[in-house]
Amino acid sequence: MNYGVILIEAAVFAALFTIGVFSATRNLDDPANVHNYPEDIQEEYFKTHERVDVSYKSRKVIVTKSIGILLFTLILALCAHFAGARTFMDGFIVGALLMVFIGCYDTFFIDWILFANIKAFRLEGTEHMDEAYHQKWFHVKGMLFPGSVFMVIVGVLTGLVTMLLH
Repeated sequence: MNYGVILIEAAVFAALFTIGVFSATRNLDDPANVHNYPEDIQEEYFKTHERVDVSYKSRKVIVTKSIGILLFTLILALCAHFAGARTFMDGFIVGALLMVFIGCYDTFFIDWILFANIKAFRLEGTEHMDEAYHQKWFHVKGMLFPGSVFMVIVGVLTGLVTMLLH
């Protein structure tokens, strides 16, 4: 496998991910977005908006996360192919590495820097909650779980696609 290609793919993947995150902020009221916020922000938001189920059990969140898993698998299977992966394990490694990378990028850059400081990411009625938007541990926990579960699922699916293609 060509690890130089994987580094370039990581940068492109981060750019695509960032575009996706910014696109999602156009509709912050969507439950698929509200569930990504700390509980105290959700509680404040639902004081002035209709309460909807934003748990991982809700249909909307399950559908959104499932689409994300499939989309990430497609992108990372292409990345694995271009990086020279030919076996299940090669595909799994590329998929898992890029998922760990994007999890760290999302947590330490998107969440800790952009999410915490750019008002466009704030839910209506919670703009005043500066401290709540700087909850670093909330984002680390999300990266570890369910993020690690998504990493394994996407890694396995990327490995399977790689194996089936070669």
